Formats: sequence, structure tokens, C-alpha cells
Amino acid sequence: MHRHEYSGRKFGRKTDQRLALCRALMCALIRYQSITTTLARAKEIRRSLEKLVTIAKKGGLANRRLIIARLNDLEAATLLVDVVAPQIKRDSGYLKIERAGFRKGDNSEMATISFVDEIDYNFNAKSTKKATKPAKKEDK
Repeated sequence: MHRHEYSGRKFGRKTDQRLALCRALMCALIRYQSITTTLARAKEIRRSLEKLVTIAKKGGLANRRLIIARLNDLEAATLLVDVVAPQIKRDSGYLKIERAGFRKGDNSEMATISFVDEIDYNFNAKSTKKATKPAKKEDK
């Protein structure tokens, strides 16, 4: 058998477990701006998350819903669309991977994956709070 046209790593897991692992790593990266994991996992989530950041930069309700569906985490998706994406000024290459030595237990190669641009999580994009409507006057 040949392995042509197959993409992605399996990590020795079934499909649902592999998707859950990748989603959890992507959500953690969005929340904490940098995580340390194995090199193979870092390379795999970079593929998916760079596409999501590109979608988030476009904006719009349909793209927001697509990100929520892919991450399966409303808080991380909102953070990506409202805080992270507006601060990124580049067209591609949003993430960087730096090798971080070897894990003590099984000698697996570790890597730190993080955003290239510094992200300010106190950033308020276009005043995300909606303006309150004035109270209606009651007729007497």
C-alpha cells in the first residue's frame, strides 16, 4: 500500500480523540498565547489554527459560526475573532514553532508554539459592548 494524498498525523488515536486533542490544544493556544507540546502536535495544530485565524480576520457572522463549529468552544472562538485577529497585521505565518528540547520520560521532541505578533488580551476591538438604548417614556 502507498500513502499518497493522505494528509495529517494520526497520533495513534481514533478520529474523535484526535479531533478533541487538536481542538483542546488550539483553544489553549488562543487563551494563553503560547503552549509547549510535542513537535508533531505543534506542527499539526499550526496547520489548522492558521486557517482559522485567516477566517477570523475576514470577520462576519458566518465566519464566526464556522470558527465556533471548528473549535467547539464559544469563549475561545470569541477571543479569537474579537481580540486576537484584529491585532494581527500580517497576511500569513501567524504562528511560530521553537524547539524546546526533549521530554524526560520518553525523549519525545518538545516544541513551544506561539503567535508571532504580541497579543494584548485587554484589547477592546471597536467597543464590543453594544450601546444601551435610552429608556422609553411612559404615557400618563
